[in-house]
Amino acid sequence: MTQNPWTRQQPPAEGPQPQGPGPSERPADVTPRGPSAPQHGVPAPAEDQRLPKFAIPAADTLWWLGVHGGAGETTMSLLLPGTRAANHRWPIPPPPVPTPVILVARTHGSGLRAAQRAAIEWASGVVQGVAVLGLVLIADAPGRLPRVLDDFADIVGGGVPRVWDIPWIEEWRRGEAPTPDNTPDEVFEVLESIYALRASNPADYPAPY
Repeated sequence: MTQNPWTRQQPPAEGPQPQGPGPSERPADVTPRGPSAPQHGVPAPAEDQRLPKFAIPAADTLWWLGVHGGAGETTMSLLLPGTRAANHRWPIPPPPVPTPVILVARTHGSGLRAAQRAAIEWASGVVQGVAVLGLVLIADAPGRLPRVLDDFADIVGGGVPRVWDIPWIEEWRRGEAPTPDNTPDEVFEVLESIYALRASNPADYPAPY
């Protein structure tokens, strides 16, 4: 991948500097918290509950898979150059190397249910050639999630290796393209974490071939 364009460049400060890394220099937490591979015994969703698939020539990039319409996969692909939106479909490469995929969903009830179905579909092993790295949850409204949705998001997040949260961004709602100027610090942290994760060897993530 190319150099990470989302690492904030801090101007040099005068005088002695404290030792240790700054906020944008801390090692990203990319340790899996949920299952990192499909699991035996997970029943596959019914055919009409599964996402469609399409073939790709090689596992050469990171794909954002919006699990429902309006999830935000195109926005995420704009945020991290060199990645692609999967248009709500599983990208399937030829064996043996799996392609890295990050699920994307909104935090409303239907978005979380769609994310849960996609996570179950992957965990059941019926999606071959895909390494799900985690789930990006994009806020569907300003403010805190209602307790019932927050609890449900925790349950859904337990079915994937990692979860990243993107806050509500009013400029994006108005149709402005995402840029470093209208992107808050929380999003920079998410992008830096994902960039570091993608820069690692994708072959380390098993695929159910």
